[in-house]
Amino acid sequence: MMSGSIFSKVMGMAILAGALSACSVAPAYRAPVMDVPEQYREATLLAHAESGGSWKIAEPADHHEEPVGWEMLQDDDLLALQARAVAANQELAAAVARVDAARALVGQARAAWLPEIGIGTGVSRQRLASAGQGGSDADAAMLRTSWRAQAAVAYEVDVFGRVSASVQSAQADADGQRAQASALKLIIQADVAHHYLLLRQLDAEAAILDESVLAWAQTLELMQSKRDQGVVTEAVVASIETQLAQVQAQRIATGQQRSLAEHALAVLLGEFPSRFSLPVRPQSFVALSIPPGLPSSLLERRPDIAAAERAMAAENARIGIAKAAFFPSLSLTGAFGYESASLGSLFDWSQRTFLLGPLVGTALNLTAFDGGRRRAALAQAEAAYQERLAQYRQVVLRAFREVEDGLASVRDLDARLERLRAAQAGAARARAEARDRFDAGDVDYLFVLETERAWLTQQQAVARAEGDRLRAAVDLVRALGGGWGRRTAGAQDVAA
Repeated sequence: MMSGSIFSKVMGMAILAGALSACSVAPAYRAPVMDVPEQYREATLLAHAESGGSWKIAEPADHHEEPVGWEMLQDDDLLALQARAVAANQELAAAVARVDAARALVGQARAAWLPEIGIGTGVSRQRLASAGQGGSDADAAMLRTSWRAQAAVAYEVDVFGRVSASVQSAQADADGQRAQASALKLIIQADVAHHYLLLRQLDAEAAILDESVLAWAQTLELMQSKRDQGVVTEAVVASIETQLAQVQAQRIATGQQRSLAEHALAVLLGEFPSRFSLPVRPQSFVALSIPPGLPSSLLERRPDIAAAERAMAAENARIGIAKAAFFPSLSLTGAFGYESASLGSLFDWSQRTFLLGPLVGTALNLTAFDGGRRRAALAQAEAAYQERLAQYRQVVLRAFREVEDGLASVRDLDARLERLRAAQAGAARARAEARDRFDAGDVDYLFVLETERAWLTQQQAVARAEGDRLRAAVDLVRALGGGWGRRTAGAQDVAA
């Protein structure tokens, strides 16, 4: 009878808890809505430009990562370096640790849905005075030994959704940390590509300067011989010496820039700069056409937008936690065990004990007065949500700006390259004609010097513009959130 009574009481409380837990005061979360433009402004002058778009509810697609299309650069060395960076970069390792910590907090929050059970055992020895037990002072004192073994259960019924809101908040935080880690991974891959392509550009410039140094050194030797023969003046020799020294100084500066870029790349790879070196190899330029896609799809591509949206969801759940504080909390407690005066009879069925309900205090509790603390906490949670909403909108605006910047850079660099290559061809023709006219005795060698300088300048300008164009493509891929090459057929058009 005793055990049946206990069981019925426990079942009754469980049914009541289940009925009460269906109520939640947390506000329903609604994804933010942004009025995105119908098309990118800077894409209107690009080939393969796509249009379309309207009011768009944020649907960040951070739950499925797709490979970023770095293979469009046609460089296996770059892909290998990016893989090394993902595996060894310490900032990314810290981000992954933050994701693991956030997931652990989700487990901790979910644990509140389950009862907390504790077990223990112990012994106590007590001496009781006779007067304290209703006897006279002449009576002997009482000695009492108690052996105990019991299990205690404590459970907070999620009456108004406080626990559920805590779980939702923790899960949104974990999703946000995961999205931030994805965003950092994309940034690191883009940084690796930036520094790698800069190294290749500097290698190309160094090759041009090395060739020029050799040519000027040979020319100086020839003109010194002609000067000794009285064919050319000292001014010609001095001008060549000046040009040679200037080119040599440029070569030294290029080497310095390469060393700094190599050191930065080493840190991105998680290595000491003294232990890392990249073999010299001039850049090979590839022309890249990257359709930007629909502006509305950018909300689904960028992991930083996903992180900002998840931060809003977390703050919305925290509003529910703050609201739940205005309502009663219901805590169910109980204990079952054994108590005996001797250890040998401790686990006899007749020595069992139980307790339903709190030993001290009450099960259903409501704060009647707190001086405005709960109201202030609710106001703080609502303000934090508005802050996250503003931050989300700012992240979206920044994302669209970065895409527009990337499209403008790609478009203008293509036009710039076309004109620089035309100037390079013209400088080469002028250089060849000046040499022929000097050999024929029609012009002074100072005229040849000017055409040589112009040709060298155009060679360097083309190499730099090609490097800028490749890095602009990297910036555009990063601005689009990566993975675009896997979502749309024909999303990349790579031509040498």
